Amino acid sequence: MNLQTKIILKKETKNRINYNSKLVLLGSCFSKNIGNKLTYFKFQTHQNPFGILFHPKAIENLITNAINKKEYVSKDLIFQDERWHSFDAHSNLSSSNQEILLKKLNSSVQATNKKLKKATHIIITLGTSWVYRSIETDAVVANCHKIPQKKFSKELLSIVEINKSLKTIISLLKSINKDINVLFTVSPIRHLKDGFIENTQSKSHLIAAIHNIVDCKNVSYFPSYEIMMDELRDYRFYSEDMIHPNKIAINYIWEKFNETWFEENTGSIMKEIELIQKGMAHKPFDKNSEKHQNFLQNLESKKEKIRTQFPFINF
Repeated sequence: MNLQTKIILKKETKNRINYNSKLVLLGSCFSKNIGNKLTYFKFQTHQNPFGILFHPKAIENLITNAINKKEYVSKDLIFQDERWHSFDAHSNLSSSNQEILLKKLNSSVQATNKKLKKATHIIITLGTSWVYRSIETDAVVANCHKIPQKKFSKELLSIVEINKSLKTIISLLKSINKDINVLFTVSPIRHLKDGFIENTQSKSHLIAAIHNIVDCKNVSYFPSYEIMMDELRDYRFYSEDMIHPNKIAINYIWEKFNETWFEENTGSIMKEIELIQKGMAHKPFDKNSEKHQNFLQNLESKKEKIRTQFPFINF
């Protein structure tokens, strides 16, 4: 008896991910989930330098500014609720000190420029087609920072607009790194504050636009949204808010991503690193016991073995 419909996944035959890969992750909350997994297993990653970004125009803006090495100045910031913010970044970067925020933004721009030039893969997770446009500047913002909604107009990006934005992203990336592999995915997190029907419309625009450009060289699509909606179509795979995937779902989609995109020999290294990570998290009954000291010595030997193979890995 088959109690589950399965998404047919084709394994990548070239440009697969290994421990020499350099990965940049941009986009919505789901890129954070996958990024955290990659970080745990000690891959070389650069994750959401401007915080979580939900829609294509915000990601296009970040890549444009990173490539052009934009320098943020005080006039680029806004002051709201006793904190300084940037319309280009998530509120996690916001600060009560203007200079601190400018330093964060400009250092992130410089770091992202360098990472994009050296990246083997960029994973872009799109969350929504809904955007907010500042009435005062007529610019689409990445985050409203709880500024009164009357100062923005809400718009749904069309498939044509998203397609144009994605093509611009690819063109910009190829202009500084012609061999970069671009992997798009759509976040399975539902934006229900927009409405059930509106969320479905939003996701469908993203999916349709992505499939118009996946035939480009080194541009791919990973169906994380479809896996969540079809293989895991049960509320037991959601967290308490009934919107975000829970730990089981994240691990399941991560395994599918692993099977599809990672080189076979990478798995054995990941297992060794996981043993080290679990060993480091272990809490002994008696930290001064001979048994625990031997355990620590063995753990250090495992770390040294990994560091010899991959000098960039730190524990």
